[in-house]
Amino acid sequence: MVLCTLPDNQSAQKMAETLVGEKLAACCNIVPKLTSVYFWQGKIQHDSEALMLIKTKESLYAKLEQRILELHPYEVPEVIALPVEKGSNAYLNWINQVVRND
Repeated sequence: MVLCTLPDNQSAQKMAETLVGEKLAACCNIVPKLTSVYFWQGKIQHDSEALMLIKTKESLYAKLEQRILELHPYEVPEVIALPVEKGSNAYLNWINQVVRND
């Protein structure tokens, strides 16, 4: 599972379609309109963003990260991978069937 924030729903949807279309992700969930509070360029910032929850497999992480960095509008985008410790076998098998076998 990879987390990535984007400036708005439209940019998140565009990136999600690209990642799924290129088979780097099986599914991207978009959580719209969250508020991010963070330290940037010497001060505390507050921004509305969309969060993507990207389902992929570990072997594709490097390619997925590179593609996100190519597409992302931010200077330093959030790209954080979290391990999936457990899950439905049927769902995890589906992810493996849908994404690339690089």
